[in-house]
Amino acid sequence: MASRYDCTDSDGLLTGMRLARAALGRGELVVVPTDTVYGLAADAFSATAVQRLLDAKGRTRQSPPPVLIPGPPTLDALASEVPQPVRDLVAEFWPGGLTVILHAQPSLDWDLGETRGTVALRMPDSRIALELLQEVGPLAVSSANSTGDPAAMDVDAAERMLGDSVAIYLDGGPIGAHEGFEASTGSTIVDATGLTDGGKLRIVRHGVIPDEEIIRVVGADLVT
Repeated sequence: MASRYDCTDSDGLLTGMRLARAALGRGELVVVPTDTVYGLAADAFSATAVQRLLDAKGRTRQSPPPVLIPGPPTLDALASEVPQPVRDLVAEFWPGGLTVILHAQPSLDWDLGETRGTVALRMPDSRIALELLQEVGPLAVSSANSTGDPAAMDVDAAERMLGDSVAIYLDGGPIGAHEGFEASTGSTIVDATGLTDGGKLRIVRHGVIPDEEIIRVVGADLVT
């Protein structure tokens, strides 16, 4: 049976984080608040855990989850190449609502699904999520909802949709609007794989960071 912990309370946060780390280490799923939506998290290096995540959401391997990381140094560890425009975007918007798709390091021992050799990476602007990432390492994280349903903006919605497929629910309260941006249901996703072949950066999902902000940083000539 799933357990839920109020992370707005210091005792609940301490206990919830300890049990979340243990659950992730066993290949179980954890729901965690991020800066954009509540996320469904699994150990990125456990193929069994990632498959549990996909099953819980009702997704196939053709929809691999993004990976949340604790900071830019992990970006270099997981991506085979990080073009300068991506570094500029990361410097501007991390931690925050920007997900970047890059070519993955070919030596990585993981199975996120049918990624075609790429990985989607983000550093969230969330104290709870970052603390967990710093302690356990990269996590495969997708929005905490059943596929086709709205993303969960509070832990109640996540629990209604995911139930006992999740071991631990970390309740950080409802997720609201971000300073300087309108409320949204997800991060802005950019595909930067084309930059390594002399191509352009492509905005593949419009989210909390407006397209105009992406263009401001990298220049209109590099965005398609």
